[in-house]
Amino acid sequence: MTSQTTPISAPDDWQAQLRDCFTSARALLDFVNLSNQALGSSDLAAKDFAVKVPRSFARRMRPGDPTDPLLRQVLAHRNELLEVPGFSNDPVGETGARNKQPGIIQKYQGRVLLIVASGCAINCRYCFRRHFPYAENRNSRSQWQQALKAIGKDSSITEVILSGGDPLVPTDSLLSELVDQIAGIPHVKRLRIHTRFPVVIPARITDSLIDALTRPSLQTVMVIHANHANEIDHNVSAAMARLHDGEITLLNQTVLLAGVNDNPDTLVDLSEQLFSTGVLPYYLHLLDPVRGAAHFDVPEEAAAELMEQVTARLPGYLVPKLVREIAGEPAKVGV
Repeated sequence: MTSQTTPISAPDDWQAQLRDCFTSARALLDFVNLSNQALGSSDLAAKDFAVKVPRSFARRMRPGDPTDPLLRQVLAHRNELLEVPGFSNDPVGETGARNKQPGIIQKYQGRVLLIVASGCAINCRYCFRRHFPYAENRNSRSQWQQALKAIGKDSSITEVILSGGDPLVPTDSLLSELVDQIAGIPHVKRLRIHTRFPVVIPARITDSLIDALTRPSLQTVMVIHANHANEIDHNVSAAMARLHDGEITLLNQTVLLAGVNDNPDTLVDLSEQLFSTGVLPYYLHLLDPVRGAAHFDVPEEAAAELMEQVTARLPGYLVPKLVREIAGEPAKVGV
């Protein structure tokens, strides 16, 4: 049975909204009045990487529009089955030496990333961790203790990044316990949270969550992920206002995606919409070359030309930095 028939118990119950998901391309396409065959959706691609689309996100799609930018981000497509040279299961080098301990990834000096959850609010088809070995990185409380002890012994680490999956999947009480322990490490100055929840299920942003994530000794930064202005409705704007009132710095990362946002009008609109909700555009990422996502790729030269047009139309503080992540490099590489 698809979640199309599953009622939401209350508008502000984020866990109910998280359960109320489309888990098949066919059900999602029926919801937006489109044909399964016309869009090239693929059940085989969905077996490789599951379809997961909350109804709260699907409602923002344009019914009957096969080019809808939100639909294109989440619909399993037959092109995902193509083997393309240069596209791999570990496109940014997060396994092996950088994943020495379960649940911890350290790629850059002074920062460490904790895998807090394996699940997400939504499965984006271009996700660079769609093949990540989450089964080997499920952090229990005891594993968290080991990770935090390691952070406590390394005084060069000034920032802890909560990631996943999506780090806002756990309960507020569990997150609060984790943040308490991070705040107790004297040399950690910042807590950064990378999450899609405020855009996909804005009901997740509650006063209780903000209390769980903020401590006087830490600067809290939340990096949200929006790729198109159509993702930002009044509920998302209200969530951003609540986070801003909680004194959380808000940044956005966008992935440049062919057929979704690879034109100047779309990127300008997105930056304007983000800033109107108190979010500063931060990075525009070239696609990480993950297996199954090559059809979203925008060539570097085309991306650079696109950014020239965007830069000419926006004040500098609204222009995200165009970057690519390259495995082994000490930082993101500007394009």
